[in-house]
Amino acid sequence: MTAAVVIIGLLSVFNLLLTVALIRRTRQTNESAAATAGPPIALRPGSPVGEFAAESVDGEAVSHDTVTGLVGFFSAGCVPCHRLLPRFAEHACAVGRENVVAVVAGDDPEAVAVLKPVARVIVEDYDGPVARAFQNTWTPAVYLIGSDHRVVAAGGRLEDLSIASSA
Repeated sequence: MTAAVVIIGLLSVFNLLLTVALIRRTRQTNESAAATAGPPIALRPGSPVGEFAAESVDGEAVSHDTVTGLVGFFSAGCVPCHRLLPRFAEHACAVGRENVVAVVAGDDPEAVAVLKPVARVIVEDYDGPVARAFQNTWTPAVYLIGSDHRVVAAGGRLEDLSIASSA
């Protein structure tokens, strides 16, 4: 009888250890999948950018007809957005201000200050005209727009764009 109780106890401990190991492995898998999963991007490569007209913080007119190159969406209070800002600004500097549009949703003077020297910065509500034209509901989001005003690449990181190798 004592031997049976000891064996059942050992099997229970072994089962508990296997269960903990399985839970740990499942969490690691979910975290790595979440880290590589991109934002829900509606405009895929080949999609045209919708019509919009906006004004940058410097008073420049920006519309669907004038947007080519790099476009980034950022929002106030968004930690991933603030992590992306320095790399985005560095790449924008290399590409040239006339080829970069940055859309900042909400009140984020820090993001505007970082982006203003290297991009045409538009500050708008979370569902503003530029976000609607791109069908963008997530930040950060980055797009590469071709000369035909169609999406070349899109994602939540610069690595998602074909320009990543030079970024």
